[in-house]
Amino acid sequence: MNPLSAFGLFAVAAMLLCYALEHRSSWFTLGFAVACVLGSVYGFLQGAWPFGIVEAVWALVAAGRWWQGRRTPKGV
Repeated sequence: MNPLSAFGLFAVAAMLLCYALEHRSSWFTLGFAVACVLGSVYGFLQGAWPFGIVEAVWALVAAGRWWQGRRTPKGV
């Protein structure tokens, strides 16, 4: 396994883990957004630019969800 493949495996595994744990804390939503950025970087480095673009969009969506989750009062 080359370093780029290892980086991609790490990014996708982090995305999966954070997504699975999102209901526990909003910090996992932020972690998912960061992992999506890593996945996007991996996609562009690998040459799969459509994957890189989609992951970048997911990162923006997740960051927006995290931001809204911080601003929403608990219990609402």
